[in-house]
Amino acid sequence: MIEVRNLVKDYYGNIAVNDISFTVNAGEIVGFLGPNGAGKSTTMNIITGYISSTSGQAIVNGYDIFEEPEKAKKSIGYLPEQPPIYPDMKVREYLMFVAELKKVNKKERQQMIEDIMNLTKINDVSERLIKYLSKGYKQRVGLASAIVGYPEILILDEPTVGLDPNQIIEIRELIKSLSKKHTILLSSHIMQEVSAVCDKIIIINKGKLIAYDTPANIAKMLEESRELLLTVKGYETTVKYIIDSMEGIREVKYNKSGTEGCIDISIKMEENTDIREELFYAMSKANCPIIEMRLHQTTLEEIFLALTHDNVKISDMENEDIPEQDYETKEAEE
Repeated sequence: MIEVRNLVKDYYGNIAVNDISFTVNAGEIVGFLGPNGAGKSTTMNIITGYISSTSGQAIVNGYDIFEEPEKAKKSIGYLPEQPPIYPDMKVREYLMFVAELKKVNKKERQQMIEDIMNLTKINDVSERLIKYLSKGYKQRVGLASAIVGYPEILILDEPTVGLDPNQIIEIRELIKSLSKKHTILLSSHIMQEVSAVCDKIIIINKGKLIAYDTPANIAKMLEESRELLLTVKGYETTVKYIIDSMEGIREVKYNKSGTEGCIDISIKMEENTDIREELFYAMSKANCPIIEMRLHQTTLEEIFLALTHDNVKISDMENEDIPEQDYETKEAEE
């Protein structure tokens, strides 16, 4: 449904997007992650046709966004980080206006707007001016406008910004339900949000694609993906002897414990190896009780930090909401 091929965006020598390629298949929810300035919003703006690329292609629902923009854009519902809503319009009025812009059949507009307002939980403010709404409600109005016309593809840039915890959960569930009929590309800085709703994740850094897979598969790429953490009561020499005699261990670290008479141990196991049961019986036999034992799986936040820890911000252009023609005007003036 979305295919990005060798996409490049060069802002006067600052490479915001550097030769990235990926495909988002129908029905998938794909999380788009990267540090500030990594090129996420720039990439989304190119895919939606808001700005042009320096080179490369963005194919949306089979149409090149630059060669057949009208056909491509009909398939897209876009929620930018700052929703382009009209503050002096009422919520229902604004959504009807959006429906008219999207050329939704007149007979279907009223019912569609009602359904979408119920879906996004904004029906209780339908007759209020948008400028008087809270940031959270404004964000939901922006999401509702993206859904108008039921486009096949939704591109959502930070869809839960400004929402309270209960609203965030509601929007997450909404996004999950939308994947039954929509393909979704979702940008967020909230790792729990991406973990909760996304089938796959894209991670970019310095404009380059550095990972694209399921969270589980990316975790496997990192050697810390299976780490056993335990606290054992006993003599350190005895505990070390037991652990050193076991197979399937790649690395061990011993640390002083906050519990008197105990040792904190971190064990990195070999792939497809689980030593927990064997370790339990061995420590029990040696009268070294295990006070605590847990298997630590690498979190998405840890994956993100591991893959982007050396990030240096390239450009502040990513968050600029300036149309392409303004850049051209600036160049002409210079």
